[in-house]
Amino acid sequence: MPAGGTITLRVEGLEATGTRALAGAARAAGGDATPAPPRRHDTFLRAAGAPDPGRAFVVGLPSARRRTFLASLRRHAPDLAAEIDVALDAAGRPVPPLPFLPIGRRTLLMGVLNVTPDSFSDGGRFTEVKPAVRHALRMAEEGADLLDVGGESTRPGARPVELREELRRVLPVLEALLPALARRRGGGPLVSIDTTKAEVARRAILLGVAVVNDVSGMTRDPAMAAVVAEHGALVVLQHTRGRPRTMQRGVRYRCVVPEVAAQLRASMAAARRAGIPPEHVLIDPGLGFGKRRPHNLALLRHLRVLRSLGRPILVGASRKAFLRSDRDEPPAARREAGLAAEALALTGGADIIRVHDVREALRVARLCDAVLRGPFNQ
Repeated sequence: MPAGGTITLRVEGLEATGTRALAGAARAAGGDATPAPPRRHDTFLRAAGAPDPGRAFVVGLPSARRRTFLASLRRHAPDLAAEIDVALDAAGRPVPPLPFLPIGRRTLLMGVLNVTPDSFSDGGRFTEVKPAVRHALRMAEEGADLLDVGGESTRPGARPVELREELRRVLPVLEALLPALARRRGGGPLVSIDTTKAEVARRAILLGVAVVNDVSGMTRDPAMAAVVAEHGALVVLQHTRGRPRTMQRGVRYRCVVPEVAAQLRASMAAARRAGIPPEHVLIDPGLGFGKRRPHNLALLRHLRVLRSLGRPILVGASRKAFLRSDRDEPPAARREAGLAAEALALTGGADIIRVHDVREALRVARLCDAVLRGPFNQ
């Protein structure tokens, strides 16, 4: 994608004619096209509906020669030229607005509220309604734009929770929290439900929740997409591999960034087929979900590649295991590394960061916004 005075892009699914047209167009624009390292096309990508990558090339050319490149490519492969043009436009422009959320003007903060006994960082602290609501209101006062309520731990190794138990955990909290937020001067913040179960999402939406944060990318419950579409909710499509109990076993990628992008693109296409408007979709690369430390660092380093998907990016790095400097370091000791990761994510194009420490994250976001987005955020 655009970087300084050059454009670098990976193009997949090429046949012989497309390969020749791409190479010729790159040369005409003063660039080059070379075979790309193949990415894996495993059961996870096939299950998500991602197409086989086929032949893949990496193209590099001067940014100033983009029009020349596309004009040459259009003569021999017009569909390919149109697809590349759309991706380059998406990577280079601000993301379109979302209903309910002021995406683009500043970084938004999503505060984490785990009402679970076994979450990796704060499990057991907010399982009762009153402490949970107090903590949520505290995060609202500290500057959270969204509050993400979850009743099932998704930490590596976590056991699944039955539907009835997850409802028992989240519904009383939502029934108390949403009216409390409505009484705040100015209202808000919005509430999201962190779940992979369609019935939990449906019940939460009926109470007033605006966002469904599905760490499975709507792949675990076949009814989830229909619930989101029917009720007009926003949805976060996250990349993951497997289920929490087993997702860190045998983790393998060949080219992690293209593989994550391909799976997210397939999830977006499935959401569109289910009737979910594209403007209701956010994407999340899923740091820590089926990824080792090098994979998470590569995604942070190349996060801007995901801008080509044209949707707002949410990143959750807060207190995750890949941040630790010592094997025995507890989650609370990863705060500074988490804040650094959040700053890197914002530099890479993230629009929303999911955090445990709202006050500290807000300070990071304000400084990053002042540098990256301009003086109107002062």
